[in-house]
Amino acid sequence: MQIRPVRRVVTGHDAKGRATVIADAPCPHIRTSPWRAGVAYTNLWQTDRTPAPIHGAPDPVTQAMNLEPLPDGCNFRFVEFEPESEQLRRTDAGAARAAFAAMGGAEHALTQEAPHPFMHRTRSVDFGIVIAGEIYLILDDQEVLLRAGDVCIQRGTSHAWANRSKENCVMAFVLIDGDPRPA
Repeated sequence: MQIRPVRRVVTGHDAKGRATVIADAPCPHIRTSPWRAGVAYTNLWQTDRTPAPIHGAPDPVTQAMNLEPLPDGCNFRFVEFEPESEQLRRTDAGAARAAFAAMGGAEHALTQEAPHPFMHRTRSVDFGIVIAGEIYLILDDQEVLLRAGDVCIQRGTSHAWANRSKENCVMAFVLIDGDPRPA
């Protein structure tokens, strides 16, 4: 898979308290999975609490790939989806389980008896923005086609993503730890 590098510019403060760029380079936190071919994750930033710290280490992204944000935290990532193959649509439950286990032990998020092998449900509010291409949002009983510029606000529901086009799709995601209790 040819992964597009994502330039990440991080600001901070110098010794005099003035705003400055402390990092400007392609993001090094790119993850792929042998159990989910054709998908690449670029983890851009993460926090472990709210309010989020605005001072400190220039790169809080851990080496581990976590599907869900930490308690009271958030994850910001780009995900690139190659066109989905017929082989992926036939992925067995064991491979899907292994793919989610490799993302911080998130196999608990998989949805059973689902219309897509990677359908899952996280305890988070996810803002998904289609940057390039198009992709289907798959829900329990319906599908929605999203194109570049469209936004999905995913609130703890079972879902999957399927790129049925002939071009790659790039999405930006911000995942915020959620409260599953009814309002």
